[in-house]
Amino acid sequence: MFDRLRAAGFQIEFASHAEAITSLDFPDVGRDLELALSDVRLPITEIVGGGGGETQLTQRLRRGFHDLGWRKRNIKIEKLVDGVIDEEATKSHEIDHFHATPKGSFALEIEWNNKDPFFDRDLENFKRLHAEGVISIGSIVTRGSELQSSLKDMIRLWAERENIQSFADLKNRGFKRPTERQEQIVEVLVTRGETFPAAWSHMFFNDKFGMATTHWSKLQERLRRGVGNPCPLILVGLPPTIVDMSC
Repeated sequence: MFDRLRAAGFQIEFASHAEAITSLDFPDVGRDLELALSDVRLPITEIVGGGGGETQLTQRLRRGFHDLGWRKRNIKIEKLVDGVIDEEATKSHEIDHFHATPKGSFALEIEWNNKDPFFDRDLENFKRLHAEGVISIGSIVTRGSELQSSLKDMIRLWAERENIQSFADLKNRGFKRPTERQEQIVEVLVTRGETFPAAWSHMFFNDKFGMATTHWSKLQERLRRGVGNPCPLILVGLPPTIVDMSC
């Protein structure tokens, strides 16, 4: 499974027998994942120009899964005690992409660039839903390790290509005014001999895509701690090949 994705550099990892379960009982799910992810492209301008809220990449991924029938689903689990619902024990779970089949259901979350505790939320939701028999497998799509390690250089190359030599140049391209802290970081690095593109890309990367955000190594930390266990999982890391440096 997922040979096409792996050939394109995607990281694929399975946990708790998810590979065997998927290959034997849900081969169409593997096909759907490849269809939704194989042709994803991310212009470098979206990386450097994205400002709060859901990124255009995430929106495109959501549309792809939505078109395949993986729709948002709110699941409410109630506890009944002697005919009376125990409101304190009632739990609601919102899944961004839920796919039901005759043999079982799948839950998928896209974590392109959130704060890394979102992984805990997703995995614990999967664990509870699996324990209740609601889902067979959970899946998370996030930035792969190679993409994470390449992003800063990609941002620098964009700044060099566009001849960004000051915050004024960035302002002219629609960037927000930097904070005093951001200006100080860049100023210190330039004083130490860094070019402005290198200094700015360092600051920009750390602020927007730093270690406390959702990416592959942070997801692996959770798995090593057993978060979400024993829910079967399919984990997908987006590769640097999705980034289009030409636009």
